[in-house]
Amino acid sequence: QVQLVESGGGLVQAGGSLRLSCAGSGRPFSNYAAGWFRQAPGKEREFVSAISWNGTTTTYADSVKGRFTISRDNAKNTVYLQMNSLKPEDTARYLCAASPLIRQVTSKPPLANYWGKGTLVTVSS
Repeated sequence: QVQLVESGGGLVQAGGSLRLSCAGSGRPFSNYAAGWFRQAPGKEREFVSAISWNGTTTTYADSVKGRFTISRDNAKNTVYLQMNSLKPEDTARYLCAASPLIRQVTSKPPLANYWGKGTLVTVSS
């Protein structure tokens, strides 16, 4: 089992930045690919970004390319999502997911084994 806890959400003005963290515990987090998803009120969950277990492969949704950066520090069992140039349409609950293979995270629908409860990001205009 892997437990995932997200943090770093909050209220920010449009154009601002936030860094989300996803801390993993239980089995070694370095064994797992990870990803970020988001779900806005009344909308379906959508993929944001994913990273391989060693950080060499990353992928992004078109809507966040050039603005968001995913990274990880396996020594700290943590995956990050740096979000810059935030827009009101980025407002959502952001959830972290982990799974042995990155394709399990990026598949549609996602087949990730483990999920956190999320952290709320609100971007004001």
